[in-house]
Amino acid sequence: MRALQITTPGETCLIDVPEPALEDNEVLLKVKRVGYCGSDLSTFRGLNPLVSYPRVPGHELAGTITVIGSAVSGDWKIGDKALVLPYTSCGKCSACRQGRFNTCRYNQTLGVQREGGLAEYIAVPAEKLMTSTVLDFHELALVEPLTVGFHAVDRARVEAKDTVLVFGCGAIGLGVIAGAAERGARVVAVDIDAAKLDLALKAGAKEVINSAEQSLADEVTRLTNDDGVDVVIEAIGLPQTFQAAVELVCFAGRVVYVGYAKAPVEYETKLFVQKELDVLGSRNATPKDFQAVITMLENGRFPVDLALTKTVSLDEAGEAMQAWSDNPSVVTKIQVEL
Repeated sequence: MRALQITTPGETCLIDVPEPALEDNEVLLKVKRVGYCGSDLSTFRGLNPLVSYPRVPGHELAGTITVIGSAVSGDWKIGDKALVLPYTSCGKCSACRQGRFNTCRYNQTLGVQREGGLAEYIAVPAEKLMTSTVLDFHELALVEPLTVGFHAVDRARVEAKDTVLVFGCGAIGLGVIAGAAERGARVVAVDIDAAKLDLALKAGAKEVINSAEQSLADEVTRLTNDDGVDVVIEAIGLPQTFQAAVELVCFAGRVVYVGYAKAPVEYETKLFVQKELDVLGSRNATPKDFQAVITMLENGRFPVDLALTKTVSLDEAGEAMQAWSDNPSVVTKIQVEL
């Protein structure tokens, strides 16, 4: 079967690999759609510290079940559509012992620490599958990136009374915006791209700030009567937005980081103490987050078609990755159709 491989930073090629062997607890999935994640772009650029080369990318997966292992339980049938929860958990580390399997110390995400799903077939443990009878493949493949935003919202304990400032309106940021809006919160989206801010409004933001054209601090002051926002969720990964998060959040506020900065960040640490902030990280997502996103998409409460920048074939997948790397600001989500 064919697969896309990132051979070294900046280089991709299509390769032939054996069809995966099936364990008794697994199903064989014929891959139909794969979304490109920011982590895939980092791998392509040589900036992902968790990756070794060569690597088949891809963890935003949807496909059709073609073979079912002998030990698989449940109601799965050949021909069922499914999406993949792409994380592993050891069940023994400190995170797993607390039931926080999404942040397992030894997690291996598809396409990052292990070979991914940008191939014609993939073998997956049946317990890592979820489905919807309503959603099509392009929608199922969009679930995972949106769940990362939903999980950040859950970490922030967002409520309907909150004003939530979201840095970044890419795929993860849109998940944050939609997740906070689902809880009834007032969402303020921040970006430097007018088209992405327009999409943020369609995803559930009440107000937007173009920080390239407006004073971010002045706008937050105006929108919150000088209190600051209740919650800031950072989904970009820049030192300046990491810093701005603790400056713009209110006293007794909550800050959640989804992105991670590619350079060290210097803080005015007195703000942590004076404001008595809750500063939290957010990693991956839980089955509960997946189900919440599936329900949102089934009810038509997210602009799926507008969020998909481009759909390409497997033959075009390497070229699409290069084009994204050359001009990342114009892309929200690229999917590969197999």
